[in-house]
Amino acid sequence: MSNVVRHLITPLGRFQKSACRSVASLALALLLVSSAVGDQPWESLHGEVNRGEVVSLDTILDWLEAHYIGEVLEVEVERERGFVEYEIKLLGPQGQIVEFEFDGQSGELMSIEGARINDMRR
Repeated sequence: MSNVVRHLITPLGRFQKSACRSVASLALALLLVSSAVGDQPWESLHGEVNRGEVVSLDTILDWLEAHYIGEVLEVEVERERGFVEYEIKLLGPQGQIVEFEFDGQSGELMSIEGARINDMRR
């Protein structure tokens, strides 16, 4: 079974570290709220990040900020078959939407989908 936490936000303006921190905080708040009715998957994820088994969302957002231009539209944390994946959608400068998928354990970029991706590279 897949545990998915999704957080939608309005565009944040320029892709900035402080805005990304807000996204991370809001995503965590959503995890806390969603756990009130479930089996509290956020506790497990929080523990894995603290033990260094899973890369923090801050680390992923720092990498995106260093390599791509865009506004965060959506952050999704998904666990399938015991593995954590981060999926982040950015709105590019030409209105393109690009989705980045990261391995939660290694922090490696696994895939990028979207149009005019090269126009978003720093």
